[in-house]
Amino acid sequence: MARIKTKHVAWATAGVLAGVSAGCSVTTTPPVYHPAPQPVAPSRPESTMRSESNGPLYRTDNMSLERYKRVLAERIVEQNPDRIYAGNPQALLRSVIVMKYVIDADGRVVSVDTVRSNGDSATLATAHAAIRQAAPYPAPPHQLLSHGKVEIVETMLFNTDGRFQPRTIAQPQLTE
Repeated sequence: MARIKTKHVAWATAGVLAGVSAGCSVTTTPPVYHPAPQPVAPSRPESTMRSESNGPLYRTDNMSLERYKRVLAERIVEQNPDRIYAGNPQALLRSVIVMKYVIDADGRVVSVDTVRSNGDSATLATAHAAIRQAAPYPAPPHQLLSHGKVEIVETMLFNTDGRFQPRTIAQPQLTE
């Protein structure tokens, strides 16, 4: 009987050791290679336009309204270098003019209107001229168009010397 118990203990010990060693063994699975997905061609041509004849190419498709407004403000600055001031707007501005302008699907200015002004005719004329001079603009993203047009509202911040910055891309105003 002692011999049978010893045999069972030996088998039990062997089974436990096999189980423990199986749990401790490391099996490696070779990595599975997944190729990168191929880019899908757009279903429609991308909306693009050069800012100048040799200028940067803007891609406006799927662009948000805020991003598109930044592109337009940058275009106004590029096309009006003598009317723009660099740096922070001064604490007390000569004029703050709110403009509304409408751009068609091709980036042409349809209309320019004054929403708010302090009555300074020189800065008002500068704001109108700057918007028109920067045209044509990059074509608006199709999702922003309403009846083939997009309406943009931009605030122009004028220093005492008559130069301005579009608020969309202006630096923080000085406090003193």
